[in-house]
Amino acid sequence: MLAFIRRILITVAFTVTAFAAPAQAAEVTPSALSPSTDDTPVITLHSDEERRSISRAQIEQSSLHEVSLQHFEGPKGNFAGVWLDDFLNAEDIDNAATLRFIAHDDYTTFLTPEDRDAKRYLLATRLDGKTLTRDEFGPTMLIIPADADAVETGTVSMTSWVWSIKDIYVQ
Repeated sequence: MLAFIRRILITVAFTVTAFAAPAQAAEVTPSALSPSTDDTPVITLHSDEERRSISRAQIEQSSLHEVSLQHFEGPKGNFAGVWLDDFLNAEDIDNAATLRFIAHDDYTTFLTPEDRDAKRYLLATRLDGKTLTRDEFGPTMLIIPADADAVETGTVSMTSWVWSIKDIYVQ
């Protein structure tokens, strides 16, 4: 009887440990893709001083990176884009600013400087090497590679993941 109880306790301990283990982050690597030359505006950047249309070429002027993951809304493959902080630096956006992202369906999410300090956000512009379109959750998506598995399993909130971004407000 004691052996049976011991076996049950070991099984329970193993199960709890397996479910309590932190989810793996999706690995981000430098991309071999060439930056876009498409000057067609894809998002609008708003600040107190101005409103600027930003093209895919402008977004991709920073180093491109790739990550292979399953997006919780369906798309799966190699997402490529630039680190959000690199994009903000290229656009001379103050690191202390709070950002408001608005999607084409009017979904909104906010990122504070503390959010950006805690995690790295990838502003994705491509999937499997092809430019993201509105039919494919584009033209840009904000993804958090470190949270990919945890969002998929439901252990981390997906509210900061936004696709079909049309506007970024700098506040």
